[in-house]
Amino acid sequence: MIIPFFFVVFVGVFVNGQQLDFWLTDPDAQIYFQQQKSISPNTNDRLDNDVIFINASETYQTIDGFGYALTDGSALHLHNMNDAKRSEILHELFGTENNSIGVSYLRISIGASDLDEAVFSYDDLPSGQTDVNLTHFDLSTTRTHLIPVLNEILSINPNIKILGSPWSSPTWMKSNKGTVGGSLLSEYYDVYAQYLVRFIQEMKKVGITIDAITPQNEPLNPNNNPSLKMEASEQAEFIKQSLGPTFRRNEIQTKIFIYDHNCDRPDYPLTILQDADARQYIDGSAFHLYAGDISALSTVHNQYPDKNVYFTEQWVGAPGHMKGDLDWHVKNLIIGATRNWARVVLEWNLANNPKLEPHTPGGCSQCLGALTIDGDNVPSPRNPAYYIVAHASKFVRPNSIRIGSNLVSGLPNVAFQRPDDQRKVLVVLNENNSGKTSFQIQCNGKTYDTSLNGGSVGTYIC
Repeated sequence: MIIPFFFVVFVGVFVNGQQLDFWLTDPDAQIYFQQQKSISPNTNDRLDNDVIFINASETYQTIDGFGYALTDGSALHLHNMNDAKRSEILHELFGTENNSIGVSYLRISIGASDLDEAVFSYDDLPSGQTDVNLTHFDLSTTRTHLIPVLNEILSINPNIKILGSPWSSPTWMKSNKGTVGGSLLSEYYDVYAQYLVRFIQEMKKVGITIDAITPQNEPLNPNNNPSLKMEASEQAEFIKQSLGPTFRRNEIQTKIFIYDHNCDRPDYPLTILQDADARQYIDGSAFHLYAGDISALSTVHNQYPDKNVYFTEQWVGAPGHMKGDLDWHVKNLIIGATRNWARVVLEWNLANNPKLEPHTPGGCSQCLGALTIDGDNVPSPRNPAYYIVAHASKFVRPNSIRIGSNLVSGLPNVAFQRPDDQRKVLVVLNENNSGKTSFQIQCNGKTYDTSLNGGSVGTYIC
């Protein structure tokens, strides 16, 4: 019988600083993010196995949060649940109670993403018409499902941060006047900048603060529906000529993240950051990992250490493989991205139904949500992305600091120090799928013996 983690008796977590608290996902044993018996320190502090040393004096970046993309499609399924069931699942996702996983960061689309029922922008017009004054700007489509769900989430966690990313500008601003591909015409740079400002302002009016935006999702992918091609030189020009000055003129505090695409092209954000006129408006760079290596985040960070890096999207392909997906994503994202300076790690996407709907014509038809929502039913075990994020989001709260931990062969790991109680959090993966690996953790001057089966993930709190 599979026991959801929220039915496990909550014993000792965050209480006894001498104990090492331990949460485990072991797919082979059908253990899914369950708290285990706390581990007492060695009485003689012997070191007789591989040891992971947690070093709080070695500090790196501040963490903003872990979470998911909340697409309009995800919001549709959540909004259509009955009130009690929706409240229950939202508290499980976004609360800080014992039975919650504490998601602290969300990404939404500005206009439609490819996981919408249909393509739309906030200023759609008949063919041949333009609206340079944005007279017809209208958030009505987003008001249907996304805004009510976001407001309910904010009532649970008022401090959650939200990133907005557009998949395309309105088609009348584009070179091909279509939803797929094309580029943003330079004559509309100022209008599009004001369009993004209007989005931020209108969301604020309904109680939703947009913490950051990217100028374009996947600017080197013109094949999605919707999509828009935007070369690095174009993004730099748009930011320095229009977006940055328009934000400043309107006193917009929302941050600007550039790029928002794969790790195989660190030259893209570096090209923009080399332009001092654009750089002054930029908080940092956002990445996905459908191509390239996660070390690209450090490549950019090392050249511009005063600019942040973020990891903003990675999908799990349906039907999902719990063990394989858990291992790859925890190693490359929860551990890999944060060890390469990421302040945020986000999975794509939060929820869909058993048919992987909705999606636009030509949009992703195999994107598996962290949750499958079937009417009012959310089956357990959840899907891989749920547990991938939970192993960090529940314990590594916003404003935690990544701290030092040594690399041990076969045991990728990353450590953090929490801002409130100063407890340390260590996430460890056993990537040796052939069997159990025993090892030790040294924290706060104490040594603890533990082990993980192959392909399992442990979060340890000391």
